[in-house]
Amino acid sequence: MLTDLTKLAALGMWPETVYRDLLDVERGALSEADFRARHIHRKAVLEIDSIGLTSTSLRLGEVAALRRILRFQQVCAPVLADFGAELTHAFADNLTVLFDSPTQAIDAAFALHTRLAEANTDDLVPQCGIGIGYGDVFAIGPNLAMGDEMNKASKLGEDTAESGETLLTDAAFQAVKDHPAARFTVVAESDLPFPYARAEPAR
Repeated sequence: MLTDLTKLAALGMWPETVYRDLLDVERGALSEADFRARHIHRKAVLEIDSIGLTSTSLRLGEVAALRRILRFQQVCAPVLADFGAELTHAFADNLTVLFDSPTQAIDAAFALHTRLAEANTDDLVPQCGIGIGYGDVFAIGPNLAMGDEMNKASKLGEDTAESGETLLTDAAFQAVKDHPAARFTVVAESDLPFPYARAEPAR
């Protein structure tokens, strides 16, 4: 079993310090509580999944699909920066974004949906589904947000939200449920093993 920290870090998942701490947890030299204390931070996680990449590739070709990703990033990045995004990490046609507060995250989500719709003048700017989580996440990995809230936000944004939808984990919903510019619908029945809510701009 590989234990060389340099070779493990070369996989690109975590830096050597994280591997060292995890190995220490396995050996009993570091408690799970101490590991959490070293690596946890509280963030709002925005998981954004563009819609229609596969259909674009099949209909217009692979380069058009890549152009679609480019246009998606060109539209989204400035909006996210305007709302104070701490980190924006792109992977394939997804974006993972961290904010200090869930209010920033939901305001950014609404603005993204609006801006993407406005920019789609030639069918090369995709719409998106968005999942939002909020809570303590591990500041490790390329997204600096590993843990339950990241997993749930990813499930909501990538697999559950339809075009133009913003879905929130229960923790994120509880933190922003009094937001004056939003209205929420709690999803009572779904195939997911956790509760969530749908958010829309208040009219």
